[in-house]
Amino acid sequence: MINISVICPILNEEKYIKGCIESLLKQDYPTGQLEIIFIDGYSSDNTLKIIQSYTKKYGFIKLLYNPAKHVPAALNIGIKNSSGEYIARIDAHSSYPSNYLSKLYSLSKKLDADNIGGIFNTKPCNSTTIADNIAYSLSSRFGMGNSYFRIGINNIKKVDTVPFGFFKRTIFDKIGLFDEDLIRNQDDEFNNRIIKHGGNIYLSPDIIIDYYPRDSIKKICSMFYQYGLFKPLVNFKLKKITSFRQLIPPIFVLGLILGLVLSFTSSIFLHLYIGCIFIYFFLTLLVTIKAHLKNKKNYIFLPLIFLCIHLSYGSGYLIGIMKIIFNKKFHVKNKR
Repeated sequence: MINISVICPILNEEKYIKGCIESLLKQDYPTGQLEIIFIDGYSSDNTLKIIQSYTKKYGFIKLLYNPAKHVPAALNIGIKNSSGEYIARIDAHSSYPSNYLSKLYSLSKKLDADNIGGIFNTKPCNSTTIADNIAYSLSSRFGMGNSYFRIGINNIKKVDTVPFGFFKRTIFDKIGLFDEDLIRNQDDEFNNRIIKHGGNIYLSPDIIIDYYPRDSIKKICSMFYQYGLFKPLVNFKLKKITSFRQLIPPIFVLGLILGLVLSFTSSIFLHLYIGCIFIYFFLTLLVTIKAHLKNKKNYIFLPLIFLCIHLSYGSGYLIGIMKIIFNKKFHVKNKR
Protein backbone atom coordinates (compact mmCIF):
# COMPACT_ATOMS: atom_id res chain seq x y z
CA MET A 1 0.00 0.00 0.00
CA ILE A 2 1.30 3.44 -0.97
CA ASN A 3 0.89 5.97 1.84
CA ILE A 4 2.89 8.84 0.35
CA SER A 5 3.23 9.91 -3.28
CA VAL A 6 6.06 12.39 -3.83
CA ILE A 7 5.56 14.53 -6.94
CA CYS A 8 8.22 16.80 -8.41
CA PRO A 9 7.88 19.04 -11.52
CA ILE A 10 11.21 19.32 -13.35
CA LEU A 11 12.70 21.19 -16.28
CA ASN A 12 16.45 21.37 -16.93
CA GLU A 13 17.52 20.57 -13.38
CA GLU A 14 20.79 18.72 -14.06
CA LYS A 15 22.65 20.78 -11.43
CA TYR A 16 20.29 19.86 -8.61
CA ILE A 17 18.34 16.71 -9.45
CA LYS A 18 20.92 14.20 -8.21
CA GLY A 19 21.18 15.86 -4.80
CA CYS A 20 17.39 15.99 -4.58
CA ILE A 21 16.99 12.28 -5.42
CA GLU A 22 19.79 11.19 -3.10
CA SER A 23 18.13 13.04 -0.20
CA LEU A 24 14.85 11.23 -0.99
CA LEU A 25 16.60 7.85 -1.06
CA LYS A 26 17.89 8.53 2.47
CA GLN A 27 14.39 9.02 3.90
CA ASP A 28 13.61 6.94 6.98
CA TYR A 29 10.07 6.36 5.70
CA PRO A 30 9.56 2.77 4.36
CA THR A 31 10.15 2.70 0.59
CA GLY A 32 7.49 0.01 0.24
CA GLN A 33 4.89 2.61 1.23
CA LEU A 34 6.33 5.32 -0.99
CA GLU A 35 6.40 6.35 -4.65
CA ILE A 36 8.41 9.20 -6.17
CA ILE A 37 7.10 10.69 -9.41
CA PHE A 38 9.08 13.17 -11.52
CA ILE A 39 7.11 15.08 -14.16
CA ASP A 40 9.43 16.46 -16.83
CA GLY A 41 8.66 19.36 -19.17
CA TYR A 42 10.94 17.93 -21.89
CA SER A 43 14.30 18.95 -20.43
CA SER A 44 17.04 19.75 -22.94
CA ASP A 45 19.97 19.07 -20.59
CA ASN A 46 21.03 15.87 -18.79
CA THR A 47 18.11 15.85 -16.33
CA LEU A 48 16.32 12.93 -18.00
CA LYS A 49 19.48 10.85 -18.28
CA ILE A 50 20.14 11.30 -14.56
CA ILE A 51 16.58 10.39 -13.55
CA GLN A 52 16.49 7.37 -15.87
CA SER A 53 19.61 6.03 -14.19
CA TYR A 54 17.58 5.96 -10.95
CA THR A 55 14.33 4.60 -12.42
CA LYS A 56 16.28 1.55 -13.65
CA LYS A 57 17.52 0.85 -10.11
CA TYR A 58 14.48 1.78 -8.03
CA GLY A 59 11.00 0.63 -8.97
CA PHE A 60 9.31 3.24 -6.78
CA ILE A 61 10.86 6.11 -8.79
CA LYS A 62 8.79 6.97 -11.86
CA LEU A 63 9.10 9.43 -14.74
CA LEU A 64 6.19 11.13 -16.51
CA TYR A 65 6.08 13.88 -19.13
CA ASN A 66 4.44 17.28 -19.12
CA PRO A 67 3.67 18.61 -22.64
CA ALA A 68 2.47 21.96 -21.24
CA LYS A 69 5.89 22.48 -19.59
CA HIS A 70 4.39 24.55 -16.75
CA VAL A 71 4.37 23.71 -13.04
CA PRO A 72 0.59 23.50 -12.38
CA ALA A 73 0.11 21.12 -15.31
CA ALA A 74 2.97 18.97 -14.00
CA LEU A 75 1.46 18.91 -10.52
CA ASN A 76 -1.92 17.83 -11.86
CA ILE A 77 -0.34 15.09 -13.99
CA GLY A 78 1.50 13.85 -10.93
CA ILE A 79 -1.60 13.87 -8.72
CA LYS A 80 -3.72 12.05 -11.32
CA ASN A 81 -1.07 9.35 -11.72
CA SER A 82 -0.34 8.88 -8.02
CA SER A 83 -1.90 6.45 -5.58
CA GLY A 84 -0.80 7.66 -2.13
CA GLU A 85 -3.06 8.63 0.75
CA TYR A 86 -0.91 11.78 0.99
CA ILE A 87 0.71 13.88 -1.74
CA ALA A 88 4.11 15.45 -1.02
CA ARG A 89 4.90 18.15 -3.56
CA ILE A 90 8.65 18.84 -3.72
CA ASP A 91 11.07 20.95 -5.75
CA ALA A 92 14.27 19.81 -7.45
CA HIS A 93 16.10 22.94 -6.25
CA SER A 94 16.04 21.52 -2.74
CA SER A 95 17.29 18.65 -0.63
CA TYR A 96 15.46 17.13 2.29
CA PRO A 97 16.45 15.79 5.73
CA SER A 98 16.12 12.04 6.27
CA ASN A 99 13.04 12.48 8.48
CA TYR A 100 11.30 14.91 6.12
CA LEU A 101 8.52 12.63 4.91
CA SER A 102 8.05 10.71 8.17
CA LYS A 103 7.76 13.95 10.16
CA LEU A 104 5.30 15.46 7.68
CA TYR A 105 3.25 12.27 7.78
CA SER A 106 3.11 12.07 11.58
CA LEU A 107 2.40 15.79 12.04
CA SER A 108 -0.30 15.74 9.38
CA LYS A 109 -2.01 12.85 11.18
CA LYS A 110 -1.62 14.50 14.59
CA LEU A 111 -2.91 17.93 13.50
CA ASP A 112 -5.45 16.61 10.98
CA ALA A 113 -3.84 19.03 8.51
CA ASP A 114 -5.09 19.38 4.96
CA ASN A 115 -1.68 20.78 4.07
CA ILE A 116 1.51 21.13 6.08
CA GLY A 117 5.01 22.32 5.25
CA GLY A 118 8.36 23.34 6.68
CA ILE A 119 10.66 26.32 6.57
CA PHE A 120 13.42 27.14 4.10
CA ASN A 121 17.07 26.99 5.03
CA THR A 122 18.13 29.07 2.04
CA LYS A 123 21.65 28.16 0.95
CA PRO A 124 23.93 29.60 -1.75
CA CYS A 125 23.84 27.50 -4.91
CA ASN A 126 27.59 28.02 -5.40
CA SER A 127 30.58 29.61 -3.66
CA THR A 128 30.34 33.06 -5.29
CA THR A 129 29.65 36.26 -3.36
CA ILE A 130 26.54 36.95 -5.46
CA ALA A 131 25.07 33.52 -4.65
CA ASP A 132 25.76 34.09 -0.95
CA ASN A 133 24.11 37.53 -1.11
CA ILE A 134 21.07 36.14 -2.94
CA ALA A 135 20.62 33.42 -0.30
CA TYR A 136 20.73 35.99 2.50
CA SER A 137 18.28 38.35 0.79
CA LEU A 138 15.70 35.56 0.40
CA SER A 139 15.71 34.83 4.12
CA SER A 140 15.70 38.48 5.20
CA ARG A 141 12.63 40.24 6.56
CA PHE A 142 13.61 43.36 4.59
CA GLY A 143 13.64 41.36 1.38
CA MET A 144 10.71 39.02 2.02
CA GLY A 145 8.47 40.80 4.56
CA ASN A 146 6.70 38.46 6.99
CA SER A 147 6.86 35.39 4.75
CA TYR A 148 7.14 32.92 7.63
CA PHE A 149 8.52 29.96 5.70
CA ARG A 150 11.39 32.15 4.48
CA ILE A 151 12.26 34.08 7.66
CA GLY A 152 11.45 31.28 10.13
CA ILE A 153 9.17 30.72 13.14
CA ASN A 154 9.59 29.22 16.62
CA ASN A 155 6.41 27.15 16.99
CA ILE A 156 3.94 25.29 14.78
CA LYS A 157 1.62 27.89 13.31
CA LYS A 158 -1.54 28.04 11.23
CA VAL A 159 -0.70 29.93 8.04
CA ASP A 160 -2.16 30.83 4.65
CA THR A 161 0.56 29.11 2.60
CA VAL A 162 3.58 26.82 2.91
CA PRO A 163 6.42 25.91 0.55
CA PHE A 164 5.72 22.84 -1.59
CA GLY A 165 3.18 21.17 0.72
CA PHE A 166 2.13 17.80 2.10
CA PHE A 167 -1.53 17.31 1.21
CA LYS A 168 -4.28 14.89 2.11
CA ARG A 169 -5.37 13.28 -1.14
CA THR A 170 -8.99 13.90 -0.14
CA ILE A 171 -8.47 17.67 -0.37
CA PHE A 172 -8.06 17.37 -4.16
CA ASP A 173 -11.30 15.39 -4.38
CA LYS A 174 -13.00 18.10 -2.33
CA ILE A 175 -11.77 21.33 -3.97
CA GLY A 176 -10.21 20.25 -7.28
CA LEU A 177 -6.68 20.37 -8.69
CA PHE A 178 -4.23 23.23 -9.24
CA ASP A 179 -5.38 26.07 -11.50
CA GLU A 180 -3.40 25.74 -14.74
CA ASP A 181 -4.02 29.39 -15.66
CA LEU A 182 -1.59 30.25 -12.86
CA ILE A 183 1.82 29.44 -14.29
CA ARG A 184 3.20 31.04 -11.12
CA ASN A 185 1.61 31.35 -7.65
CA GLN A 186 -0.69 28.37 -8.21
CA ASP A 187 0.09 27.24 -4.65
CA ASP A 188 -1.19 30.55 -3.22
CA GLU A 189 -4.52 30.16 -4.96
CA PHE A 190 -4.83 26.48 -4.02
CA ASN A 191 -4.00 27.09 -0.36
CA ASN A 192 -6.57 29.87 -0.19
CA ARG A 193 -9.12 27.47 -1.62
CA ILE A 194 -8.27 25.02 1.16
CA ILE A 195 -8.93 27.69 3.79
CA LYS A 196 -12.10 28.87 2.03
CA HIS A 197 -13.48 25.33 2.28
CA GLY A 198 -12.72 25.10 6.00
CA GLY A 199 -9.35 23.35 5.74
CA ASN A 200 -6.24 23.80 7.88
CA ILE A 201 -2.69 24.66 6.77
CA TYR A 202 0.23 24.40 9.19
CA LEU A 203 3.86 25.48 9.12
CA SER A 204 6.33 23.60 11.32
CA PRO A 205 9.79 24.93 12.32
CA ASP A 206 10.92 21.34 12.95
CA ILE A 207 10.74 20.56 9.24
CA ILE A 208 13.65 22.21 7.44
CA ILE A 209 14.23 22.22 3.69
CA ASP A 210 17.61 23.10 2.21
CA TYR A 211 16.60 25.39 -0.64
CA TYR A 212 19.00 26.53 -3.38
CA PRO A 213 17.77 29.68 -5.17
CA ARG A 214 18.69 30.96 -8.62
CA ASP A 215 22.36 31.69 -9.19
CA SER A 216 22.25 35.19 -10.71
CA ILE A 217 20.60 38.55 -10.13
CA LYS A 218 19.04 38.34 -13.60
CA LYS A 219 17.32 35.04 -12.76
CA ILE A 220 16.15 36.36 -9.39
CA CYS A 221 14.67 39.42 -11.12
CA SER A 222 12.86 37.19 -13.61
CA MET A 223 11.51 34.95 -10.85
CA PHE A 224 10.15 37.81 -8.74
CA TYR A 225 8.76 39.61 -11.78
CA GLN A 226 6.75 36.47 -12.57
CA TYR A 227 5.60 36.11 -8.96
CA GLY A 228 4.40 39.72 -9.05
CA LEU A 229 2.83 39.33 -12.49
CA PHE A 230 0.55 36.44 -11.50
CA LYS A 231 -0.38 37.70 -8.02
CA PRO A 232 -3.20 40.00 -9.25
CA LEU A 233 -4.61 37.07 -11.24
CA VAL A 234 -4.68 35.01 -8.02
CA ASN A 235 -6.53 37.85 -6.29
CA PHE A 236 -8.92 38.19 -9.22
CA LYS A 237 -9.77 34.49 -9.13
CA LEU A 238 -10.20 34.48 -5.35
CA LYS A 239 -12.04 37.82 -5.39
CA LYS A 240 -9.87 39.16 -2.57
CA ILE A 241 -6.35 40.40 -1.81
CA THR A 242 -4.70 37.40 -0.16
CA SER A 243 -2.23 39.46 1.92
CA PHE A 244 -1.48 43.14 2.31
CA ARG A 245 2.31 42.67 2.28
CA GLN A 246 2.05 41.94 -1.46
CA LEU A 247 0.97 45.57 -2.02
CA ILE A 248 4.17 47.13 -0.67
CA PRO A 249 6.41 46.52 -3.76
CA PRO A 250 3.83 47.80 -6.32
CA ILE A 251 3.17 50.86 -4.13
CA PHE A 252 6.94 51.38 -3.98
CA VAL A 253 7.28 51.19 -7.79
CA LEU A 254 4.23 53.39 -8.35
CA GLY A 255 5.64 55.89 -5.86
CA LEU A 256 8.94 56.00 -7.74
CA ILE A 257 7.16 56.67 -11.05
CA LEU A 258 4.71 59.27 -9.71
CA GLY A 259 7.40 60.86 -7.56
CA LEU A 260 9.65 61.29 -10.58
CA VAL A 261 6.86 62.94 -12.57
CA LEU A 262 5.82 65.23 -9.71
CA SER A 263 9.43 66.19 -8.97
CA PHE A 264 9.44 68.12 -12.27
CA THR A 265 6.46 70.21 -11.15
CA SER A 266 7.71 71.46 -7.79
CA SER A 267 10.92 71.66 -5.78
CA ILE A 268 8.95 70.40 -2.74
CA PHE A 269 8.09 67.18 -4.57
CA LEU A 270 11.68 66.92 -5.78
CA HIS A 271 13.03 67.15 -2.23
CA LEU A 272 10.44 64.65 -0.95
CA TYR A 273 11.33 62.28 -3.78
CA ILE A 274 15.05 62.47 -3.08
CA GLY A 275 14.35 62.09 0.65
CA CYS A 276 12.29 58.92 0.16
CA ILE A 277 14.95 57.38 -2.07
CA PHE A 278 17.59 58.27 0.50
CA ILE A 279 15.56 56.60 3.29
CA TYR A 280 15.18 53.41 1.23
CA PHE A 281 18.89 53.13 0.50
CA PHE A 282 19.75 54.07 4.09
CA LEU A 283 17.60 51.13 5.27
CA THR A 284 19.25 48.74 2.80
CA LEU A 285 22.64 49.94 4.05
CA LEU A 286 21.64 49.29 7.67
CA VAL A 287 20.44 45.78 6.81
CA THR A 288 23.67 45.13 4.89
CA ILE A 289 25.87 46.31 7.77
CA LYS A 290 23.86 44.22 10.25
CA ALA A 291 24.25 41.14 8.02
CA HIS A 292 28.01 41.72 7.74
CA LEU A 293 28.47 42.16 11.50
CA LYS A 294 26.42 39.04 12.21
CA ASN A 295 27.92 36.67 9.63
CA LYS A 296 31.32 38.25 8.88
CA LYS A 297 30.72 37.93 5.14
CA ASN A 298 30.95 40.22 2.13
CA TYR A 299 27.45 41.51 1.34
CA ILE A 300 28.43 44.15 -1.19
CA PHE A 301 25.65 43.13 -3.63
CA LEU A 302 22.88 43.01 -1.02
CA PRO A 303 21.47 46.55 -1.60
CA LEU A 304 21.30 45.89 -5.36
CA ILE A 305 19.59 42.52 -4.85
CA PHE A 306 16.99 44.01 -2.48
CA LEU A 307 16.26 46.76 -5.02
CA CYS A 308 15.98 44.24 -7.87
CA ILE A 309 13.58 42.03 -5.89
CA HIS A 310 11.32 44.93 -4.91
CA LEU A 311 11.33 46.55 -8.36
CA SER A 312 10.82 43.25 -10.21
CA TYR A 313 7.92 42.09 -8.04
CA GLY A 314 6.34 45.55 -7.95
CA SER A 315 6.55 46.15 -11.71
CA GLY A 316 5.28 42.63 -12.42
CA TYR A 317 2.35 43.23 -10.09
CA LEU A 318 1.39 46.51 -11.80
CA ILE A 319 1.64 44.90 -15.25
CA GLY A 320 -0.50 42.02 -13.96
CA ILE A 321 -3.20 44.51 -12.92
CA MET A 322 -3.08 46.11 -16.37
CA LYS A 323 -3.40 42.70 -18.05
CA ILE A 324 -6.56 42.00 -16.05
CA ILE A 325 -8.03 45.44 -16.79
CA PHE A 326 -7.38 45.12 -20.53
CA ASN A 327 -8.12 41.36 -20.66
CA LYS A 328 -4.65 40.43 -21.90
CA LYS A 329 -3.15 36.93 -21.71
CA PHE A 330 -0.69 36.03 -18.98
CA HIS A 331 2.38 34.33 -20.39
CA VAL A 332 5.99 33.76 -19.36
CA LYS A 333 8.92 31.93 -20.89
CA ASN A 334 9.40 28.73 -18.93
CA LYS A 335 13.10 27.96 -18.76
CA ARG A 336 15.81 27.40 -16.19
